Amino acid sequence: MVKKILENFKIASLNKMQLAAIETAKKSADIVLLSPTGSGKTLAFLLPVLTNLKSDGIGVQALILVPSRELAMQIEQVFKQMNTGFKVNCFYGGHATKTERNNLSHPAAVVVGTPGRIAFHLRNDHFETDNIHTLILDEFDKALEFGFAAEMSFIISQLKKVKQRILTSATNMSELPGFTGIKNPVKLNFLNSESPTTAGLKVKYLKAADADKLQLLFALVCKLQNKPTLIFCNHREAVERIGVLLLDKGLAHGIFHGGLEQEDRERALIKFRNGSHRVLITTDLASRGLDIPEIEAVIHYQLPGTSDIFTHRNGRTARMNAKGTSYLLLAAYDHLPPFLTEQPELETLPEKTILPGKAPWRTLFIGAGKKEKINKMDVVGLILQKGKLAREELGLVEVLDHAAYAAVHSGKIEKVVSLLKDEKIKNKKVKIEISW
Repeated sequence: MVKKILENFKIASLNKMQLAAIETAKKSADIVLLSPTGSGKTLAFLLPVLTNLKSDGIGVQALILVPSRELAMQIEQVFKQMNTGFKVNCFYGGHATKTERNNLSHPAAVVVGTPGRIAFHLRNDHFETDNIHTLILDEFDKALEFGFAAEMSFIISQLKKVKQRILTSATNMSELPGFTGIKNPVKLNFLNSESPTTAGLKVKYLKAADADKLQLLFALVCKLQNKPTLIFCNHREAVERIGVLLLDKGLAHGIFHGGLEQEDRERALIKFRNGSHRVLITTDLASRGLDIPEIEAVIHYQLPGTSDIFTHRNGRTARMNAKGTSYLLLAAYDHLPPFLTEQPELETLPEKTILPGKAPWRTLFIGAGKKEKINKMDVVGLILQKGKLAREELGLVEVLDHAAYAAVHSGKIEKVVSLLKDEKIKNKKVKIEISW
């Protein structure tokens, strides 16, 4: 079974952390897994979850609590990609409660969700907990940071038949809250300096001549050209301010923070993943638990307050033996953070700034998704056949509940929209347009 699952992910073998988690789960009831962002914790706990699932089981058997809707959706997709034959449901704020209640009328073996939404369903008796034998608390430290302690405490108090608890974290906590129910756990600590998430990381810094760092940031983004880049800020206001600057300069980008509507957040991540946007400006919401591959540069526009935050942000690059660069932007009065163990290199910028060229991809929006029985192959077939695209001119395709997005060669997308304007998908006329 494991071999087949790895083939589904095009992975040759599990890493040391994943192997240790799986072996430990066979012997221990409670596990605390400490491992950096991007190291593969999701498979490390989903494989033990799968081992405990019973094909003749009734109702929910495993509950996975996560701090954000994006992480919930990502875990759902990973479990589906495992192709186990077991059903998974995903619940989170911003998602239609009516849809979730319909799903719970025939509950999945695995439920993944945010504490607030799972607590809502439990308080309203929307699903039973008697058959839940496995509890996963993923990114537990982040869930505490987001203020979910009360909801998690209530949820866990309703779980009377749990036999195994696995808690994951990217930071080492000296003491676990009693409400977790975790007693005498086996601790697997893979938080070390030789982690593959930091081995290929280079740290550099830049210093502005005055208090304003915006022009310094713009010059750095121009130097990086089209390298996939994350720009981290401490506050939503800074994200929006940088977004306005880059918009004025004609530089395509996305923004991502907790104040955005769910649809806007999903669209920003999709465009960043598929290459339509090469720059994503974000708060620390994007520092952990998101499916954002192949980041070459991380820019700390506002300095991280702690070493842990710095580590989590940097964990988005230099992953799985790849190389990446972390840039610290300092105003004239700023100093390098005291937690840096080595003096970073001073980055130099060219005298003339040259705007990056346009991204090779743009995103096509299709106004139907999984709930309308649309799948990825439906979208691919429509675009290639009716849109008259060559296969290499179609990039990443993602299908959500009520929408689908496809990366199309930027020079071909307007023609594709024109060719598809009167087409149907699954015998239904749907909106097809460029996603702006």
